[in-house]
Amino acid sequence: MPATTVVVVTWRGAAHLGDCLDGLAAQTRPHRTLVVDNAADEATRRVLAEHPSAPEVLRLGTNTGYAGGIAAALDDVETEFVAWLNDDAVPSPGWLADLEAAAGPAVGAVTSRLVRPDGTVQSTGVGLTADGHGHDLAETSAPAPFGFCGGAALVRTRALRDVGGVPAEFFCYYEDTDTSWRLRLAGWAVAAVPTGVHHRHGASTRPGSAAFHRWNERNRLLTLLRCAPAGVALRELARFAALTALLPFRGRAAAEAANFDPRLRLRVLADIALRTHWLWRTRRDVTRRSTVGRGSVWRHWAGG
Repeated sequence: MPATTVVVVTWRGAAHLGDCLDGLAAQTRPHRTLVVDNAADEATRRVLAEHPSAPEVLRLGTNTGYAGGIAAALDDVETEFVAWLNDDAVPSPGWLADLEAAAGPAVGAVTSRLVRPDGTVQSTGVGLTADGHGHDLAETSAPAPFGFCGGAALVRTRALRDVGGVPAEFFCYYEDTDTSWRLRLAGWAVAAVPTGVHHRHGASTRPGSAAFHRWNERNRLLTLLRCAPAGVALRELARFAALTALLPFRGRAAAEAANFDPRLRLRVLADIALRTHWLWRTRRDVTRRSTVGRGSVWRHWAGG
């Protein structure tokens, strides 16, 4: 039985999914490939049906986003590890072997090096800023990351289930930072390998769009409210709300940035208000599953 199930979530992936599957077919380690058809279009389904590797397909009736797709696949994973791989990412042949080799007994996840089409490094893992933003580390000699980048990573299945799985409610963005945070709180380490994965970042979504900023802003706050010390989470939520209230008085320059659009930010605050019960319940669940204090993790990785 292979040690890893590689999960690929696809939606409108006809232009790049075949390259991703080619990369998986060339891996030097045996594995199971499970593609989540996230209510994909016919062109994408045609690629899946005709690809010579004949991957297993989990077909969903609606588009649940990347977070929802990974969460749905987790119920069908019986291997020791589950790898997350974007459908616009192409791993090198030794990618999975290197990830598995780095997954020592104390390691909950291993992140890869994502490389853009122009050869520049997009991510060597996820860092955490002093105000709770998850951000891609791009330094080739960066220290151990706070978390893994969900575009191409290996996660220990038992650890993932033990910390509560994948937050499907996020739809997309920050599901990797949130999961990494919960792994850290449960005492797991996150490792990194230098193995390259070519990534057409944004091939399925539009970075910079209003939807992108809404998911990013909302999910950053949801992650903080679930995982950060209470004082930090409430401080950042108050800052977000205060800036939202001030933006109409700051003129056109501020409004031209999508994430500074007061209407978008009000939608973010409404999204959070609608999830108050879910946040309260899941924060208590994170606390119950944790073995390391929230303050300790925050001070070590954010310097707060």
